[in-house]
Amino acid sequence: MMRATKRSLFFLAMILTNSVFAQRSNYDQHDAFAPFFYPAYGDKVRAADGTPGPDYWQNRADYAIQATLDDSLQNVQGAVTITYTNNSPQNLSFVWLQLDQNIYDQDSRAVAATAISGGRWANRNAFDGGYNIESVSIVVNGKEQKANYFITDSRMQIKLADALKAGGGSIQFKIAFHFAIPEYGTDRMGRLKTKNGWINEIAQWYPRMCVYDNVNGWNTLPYLGQGEFYLEYGNIDYSITAPANQIIVGSGELLNPKDVLTAEQLKRWDAAKNSDKTVMLRTADEVTDPSTRPSKDHLTWKFRCTNTRDVAWASSAAFVWDAARINLPSGKKALAMSVYPAEVATDSAWARSTEYVKGAIEFYSKYLYEFTYPVATNVAGIVGGMEYPGIVFCGSRAKKGGLWGVTSHEFGHNWFPMIVGSNERKFPWMDEGFNTFINTMADSAFNNGEYNDDDPGNHTGYTKYMFTDSSESIMTVPDVTQPRNLGFVAYFKPGLGLTMLRENILGRARFDSAFSYYVHTWAFKHPTPYDFFHCIENYAGETLDWYWRGWFMNQWKIDLSIDDVAYINRDPSQGSIITISNMEKLPMPVTLEITEANGKVSRKMLPVEIWQHGSVWKFKFSSTDKIAKIIVDPDKNYPDINRGNNVWLDY
Repeated sequence: MMRATKRSLFFLAMILTNSVFAQRSNYDQHDAFAPFFYPAYGDKVRAADGTPGPDYWQNRADYAIQATLDDSLQNVQGAVTITYTNNSPQNLSFVWLQLDQNIYDQDSRAVAATAISGGRWANRNAFDGGYNIESVSIVVNGKEQKANYFITDSRMQIKLADALKAGGGSIQFKIAFHFAIPEYGTDRMGRLKTKNGWINEIAQWYPRMCVYDNVNGWNTLPYLGQGEFYLEYGNIDYSITAPANQIIVGSGELLNPKDVLTAEQLKRWDAAKNSDKTVMLRTADEVTDPSTRPSKDHLTWKFRCTNTRDVAWASSAAFVWDAARINLPSGKKALAMSVYPAEVATDSAWARSTEYVKGAIEFYSKYLYEFTYPVATNVAGIVGGMEYPGIVFCGSRAKKGGLWGVTSHEFGHNWFPMIVGSNERKFPWMDEGFNTFINTMADSAFNNGEYNDDDPGNHTGYTKYMFTDSSESIMTVPDVTQPRNLGFVAYFKPGLGLTMLRENILGRARFDSAFSYYVHTWAFKHPTPYDFFHCIENYAGETLDWYWRGWFMNQWKIDLSIDDVAYINRDPSQGSIITISNMEKLPMPVTLEITEANGKVSRKMLPVEIWQHGSVWKFKFSSTDKIAKIIVDPDKNYPDINRGNNVWLDY
């Protein structure tokens, strides 16, 4: 055995030191920049550049609905005729429909899968509801016949005697139904008692076609509450017959205002169409005045919503009602409206709602895509916040910045997923996360930033919550996501992901252009996550698989470190060698703020490619004096898990 020399001990120490240093970092460039990311190549349906291919198709569902709200205001009776068009390349021997009201059946999967502790989407008070399907028939070539169908939980399958032909074959289904309205409708619909009457918010109220696509075929995930919706586009004509004291608002255009409004209300309606200021259609003082409603027992309100995936509506004798004009980029006009009880008709609460609706719609129309519905209506009720085409439900007790925030958020959904029709049942981040991102921009724009309390430097305050042992990936299916994590998984983390993409990776101009391109490319279509990734990459001209892989697919953390400063020939005026490290798995572009002893402050931007060479990077900085301080990510744009190593000081 040889005797150890001082020289051999020195090299051994160096090897051990380097090994310890290497183990400090979890980063591996081979994982981050792996060559394969996309699971399949593009084809003629979904092209590799993130656009619908030349053979892209999607099916269509048009609806004609007649419904009655009974005099007790607690039940809806309806009949729907669905015209379904099969644009797919396959003949269909059966179809699937969604029966979302069945979530309120005490024997439903949703009730069985709800924890004892309840939760936001629980069926409260053991309400026993669901659809009563009275009849189902098929109309083929003008002939109506009884349908062969069965119901399983929140889905209905209709078997077809003759297959529905591919490439444009059409068929009609007629379904008669009724259901009881729950008071607490899993925070998406329900009834609120006010001093002047009940407010009904009615949604997911008629049988709707499931989506048939080239990704999953029939999309038949059951409705459990936390997951939202995936729907086909079409035109929807619907009518609601109700007691004449009710005011009804709904998705789309009111077709017969002369039949359901008083002469004075019609006059005010026309004034609102030409006013940027809110016009009262029915004041708080008028709510208890019988003359503000036509003197009939019942009225039928008729609506039409075109190129839409859904419709919802609300009714009440207690509504205060106001409206104002929306100015769209093309020069077209739409109408912002709000309905709410007299109890909240104050300037600190719902009296400003229409101003908020107008501000949100005008901003999103300019930034993304022009608002496509003739009316945008905000309803104050029992629902804390829920979105439908052209109409949203917001909590009646919301006020000031809280009311602005929920109004802006719910109307932001008119772009994601009402215009860009992603699959919310599987990928909530494609609507909630995108919407959270655009909400922060609207906050800055509205009324000179009246409610803009978003400090970019505070993003990192949520870091520890995003990366706990119980945290989950953005790609987690919503019904699988733990309720305590949903806000981060579906909303905050993907929203922050887009903010970092805009501010730190692509830059504002390039991102905004690419994001707008994605919205216009997939408007009224059904993109997947990979379509979004492809689309942004191709338009921006940037390979971003490292980012999609780390931030969206996995739970990779960010930990950038400033390690050392050395001077060339020990003379700061000749320049400095600065060493930085990436200690965690997700690489990011690096911004450093460098302060020299003479007071000079500089910024150095380094691209993400520096991390293709490993976890440590050295670069030359043209210093003129000793360096006093260096900060990595000085604006705190990143949710860096260890800010203790982000600062270097020369003591």
